[in-house]
Amino acid sequence: MVTPPLFHHPVARLFRTLAITVPCCILLACTSAPQPPAAQAAAPHSRFVYGPYKHLNMAVDSHHPAATTQVLGTPQVVATTPQSVLLPGVTALTLAFASGECGQEKWGDLAAQAVAQANVAALNRAGLPYIISTGGEGNIFTCGSDAGMEQFVARYASPMLLGFDFDIEAGQTPAMVNSLLQRIKVAQQRRPHLRMSFTVATHAASDAGQASLNAQGHQVLAAIRAVQLDHYVINLMVMNYGPAKPANCVVREGRCDMAASAAQAVQNLHSRYGIPKAQIAITAMLGINDVVENVFTPADAMALARLARQEQLGGLHFWSLDRDTPCAGGATAVSPTCSSLNTHSALAFSRAFAEGLR
Repeated sequence: MVTPPLFHHPVARLFRTLAITVPCCILLACTSAPQPPAAQAAAPHSRFVYGPYKHLNMAVDSHHPAATTQVLGTPQVVATTPQSVLLPGVTALTLAFASGECGQEKWGDLAAQAVAQANVAALNRAGLPYIISTGGEGNIFTCGSDAGMEQFVARYASPMLLGFDFDIEAGQTPAMVNSLLQRIKVAQQRRPHLRMSFTVATHAASDAGQASLNAQGHQVLAAIRAVQLDHYVINLMVMNYGPAKPANCVVREGRCDMAASAAQAVQNLHSRYGIPKAQIAITAMLGINDVVENVFTPADAMALARLARQEQLGGLHFWSLDRDTPCAGGATAVSPTCSSLNTHSALAFSRAFAEGLR
């Protein structure tokens, strides 16, 4: 997908690097009404998580960087009136993306402490569970010390903090990944109620090979298993599969069937690596993807939600809240602020996800 200069979405560079022929994947999310803090702490790892990503740097006031969206046409701070932009069923908002070294991280050009001050208390008052997402395309999140990880985690802590997502794509060395996982292991031991998810690239191959994770994904999963992380979720970016062929996706009527391909990606991961489906989350990109022949419709959203419910997956997310609206003037170019599908009203995808989850 196309994103503003401050931050490029996790998918875009990966596909440019791979000549846009290899499938890719993204993160985690929530469903059921927001639970009170006590309920959250009781069973954090068994919850199904459904909700959108919010690209923090979009529509933000740099002097007070509260998560703000213009999905309904005018700027709205999500924590102030969540019911206007988050439909019933959403159980968490994912804020994206922190990058840099833990404890010294930044959000694009925004200082981490300013981001925390503008969002943490407000989300907590609103009773809106949230996830802090790191990394992403063009950015790397690293962590070389337990003290740095503790500072990072503590900065965003509140009763409504559901957990952290680590979007690990191209550019991170094995040493970086191994160090990060060691820090996450310690952080999880200190705060076992927090949900830890990992966003990695996926194939949705429907041929005999049934390709799944790419090399970076293999590395991440190997590091997770090496440190024996107790609880984790693998979040697949079910988007940007590339040309419609069985090595990339499930092909129907000459195109990648986006919902069926997501189901295939889940099955490939489950079968090949033995990941329980309750530990698998999926994230779709609304509308026209960066690979413009891959188009995710509200009908796909409903089918994807039904898949998540029927297969009892660990999470369902979408990129992004800001894109759940038609483009101004009927534009069809891929954009960070609209879906490029202009036959649907604002929040049409959110309504379709909600319907599928019933």
